[in-house]
Amino acid sequence: MVLRGGGDLATGVALRLVRAGVKVIITELAQPISVRRAVCFSEAVYEGSWAVEGVTATRCESLARAGVIAGQSGVPVLVAPSLVTLFGRPLDVLVDARLAKQPPEMGRSIASLVIGLGPGFVAGGNCHAVVETKRGHTLGRVYWSGAALPDTATPEGDPRRVLRAPAEGPLAARAEIGDTVHAGQVVAAVAGAPVTSPFDGVLRGLIRDGTVVSRGLKVGDVDPRGLREHCFLVSDKALAVGGGVLEAILTRADLRGSLWS
Repeated sequence: MVLRGGGDLATGVALRLVRAGVKVIITELAQPISVRRAVCFSEAVYEGSWAVEGVTATRCESLARAGVIAGQSGVPVLVAPSLVTLFGRPLDVLVDARLAKQPPEMGRSIASLVIGLGPGFVAGGNCHAVVETKRGHTLGRVYWSGAALPDTATPEGDPRRVLRAPAEGPLAARAEIGDTVHAGQVVAAVAGAPVTSPFDGVLRGLIRDGTVVSRGLKVGDVDPRGLREHCFLVSDKALAVGGGVLEAILTRADLRGSLWS
């Protein structure tokens, strides 16, 4: 099966599936931007390989090599803007985990089972099933008709935890993921403008040093709970969404043989 995107939510999905014995191939952009990089398989695009909770993702330059890695319970990561060009045939399962929050450019014909995560997807419309990504009593639920809850454009929890670029330009890191930070501390700078922590806590996420960003882009995340170990674990939200994806796949009995073979 193919998982579009290698961010933190997608990585939680990949972990759930790999641990259940499903062979997963991730497709990513040539220069992905991930805030919670420590728990994102997208980092394999830059580093060559990246481990999260004991599972290693490896950048692959060919579909053949990706098949080998997937067969060894690893997660291959392919830089592939076009799925049609890459695979050349309909897929068994496609999970769109890019969280673009807008309708995807492809419909249901790309795979026997297309699963969309969060806003922008309509089950029975542009995908077969939708998994809810908003925290609450419906998080991780699978919808076979209708849409997920709409995007509120407001970060969950304390909105101050999200750090945004104060200007346009390259980001220069002044701290590392996992560092204890204090209110007002400069954790990065963009074009000379400081990015400061809103409160005491731990720096849970920060995009890669040198990344060129636009004004207002999310570039970091501070966790007021201050537990460093949480920075290197996928979130409860990601695991819940991963459970929903696994449920959706298991519902389709006709696909089980191809995914677990």
